[in-house]
Amino acid sequence: MATSADAVAVDKHYDLIIIGTGSGNSIPGPEFEDKSIAIIEKGTFGGTCLNVGCIPTKMYVYAADVALETAESKRLGVDAQVTDVDWRSMVSRIFNQRIDLIAAGGEEYRRGPETPNIDVYDQHAVFVGERTLRTGQGLETRTISGDQVVIASGSRPFVPAAIASSGVRYHTNEDIMRLPEQPKSIVIVGGGFIAAEFAHVFDALGTEVTVVTRSPMLRNLEADLRDRFNQLAAQRYTVLAGRNAIGASESDDGVTVQLDDGSSVTAEVLLVATGRTRNGDQMELAAGGVEMTGDGRISVDEYGRSTSAEGVWALGDVSSPYMLKHVANAEMRAVRHNLLHPEDMRKLPHEHIPAATFTHPQIATVGLTEEQARRAGHSITTKIQKYGDVAYGWAMEDSTGIVKLIADRDTGRLLGAHYMGPQAATLIQQMITVMAFDLDVREVATKQYWIHPALPEVTENALLGLEFD
Repeated sequence: MATSADAVAVDKHYDLIIIGTGSGNSIPGPEFEDKSIAIIEKGTFGGTCLNVGCIPTKMYVYAADVALETAESKRLGVDAQVTDVDWRSMVSRIFNQRIDLIAAGGEEYRRGPETPNIDVYDQHAVFVGERTLRTGQGLETRTISGDQVVIASGSRPFVPAAIASSGVRYHTNEDIMRLPEQPKSIVIVGGGFIAAEFAHVFDALGTEVTVVTRSPMLRNLEADLRDRFNQLAAQRYTVLAGRNAIGASESDDGVTVQLDDGSSVTAEVLLVATGRTRNGDQMELAAGGVEMTGDGRISVDEYGRSTSAEGVWALGDVSSPYMLKHVANAEMRAVRHNLLHPEDMRKLPHEHIPAATFTHPQIATVGLTEEQARRAGHSITTKIQKYGDVAYGWAMEDSTGIVKLIADRDTGRLLGAHYMGPQAATLIQQMITVMAFDLDVREVATKQYWIHPALPEVTENALLGLEFD
């Protein structure tokens, strides 16, 4: 049961309170200059993506891509090798010279004279009443209330109890990239996109990698991509699939992870990459009348409003079924509009959502898998096109990349696009456009030019390979 704000002593009232400085920090713009705003951030300004997620990981991935391409360049007639990896220099370039400066600058801007209507609170916050929060602790505790509250508090790494209770040193995405030295060996527990990206990074840079995963890596992928990726992964590093970590211990040799088949694996460093937990459970939401769904999301309607607490909104990982930064940004734009225009609200944009995994080979997907399309009752046509069958694929001597398209045989509508290979996250953008604007794929291949011999010809040929009645 929510407590009325009138029953709680409030130090300051605001027009708007924003919890979280990831996508939530983009809400206040010139349109909000006449409103008093509180921004609450208990961690580093900028949220997961900037500080410990999308951006720094891709900076490591790019370095790993270059290292791997160099090591494999002999197939092109170039005898090259990586003679040294300066891990400390990488850490400095990525964090000291880039990420940390951006995060600090973002906080300084919000605290500075450029946004005099905004107050920044840098302690954890919990609800103590309707649209009322207590932030800080001890003598620094402040209680604030707002006409509107936007919860954009994100998510955190999930750590299995068997590891969390073991007492061993372990790392997550939040600190693995700041290791003072590159480890000689690493055990990665988990098989999702975080595990796949870090396995690529550390293997390409010269660390011995072992992945422990309960199921095949990237198990939710379209089957043709998933199976091929797992075959390729097993050629690069050790993949112990179908295994559970049931405990861990530590010695001078490193960290040893015990597995449910009685075996164990030891490495210098342990990385836990077993998924994410939404942060709503840390905020005493019930005190504010804010309800959660059965899977731990803050319950919101199609406009981003709390389904149980008037004046409360939520966006991003804490409430969205899609834990992706570009989705959080899109939801933020909808919520921002709805705060300003309650008479003309926009729905959260949850159609044709793409995702990419920056491992090696790179992977990008949008829409349905073949299995999902069949279950949905579509009469489908599919085409798998190899990168190596088009001219630029020859230039790269690529033997791993594929594109799989799935379309409705009756309507010509694209149902799904799945890419695995160089620049997959870039190539797929054309197919995202096709789906977003509901274009007929029977015309897409032939009513535009495709530059020859550029890599997008792999998409052109995949489209031409779809069979229609």
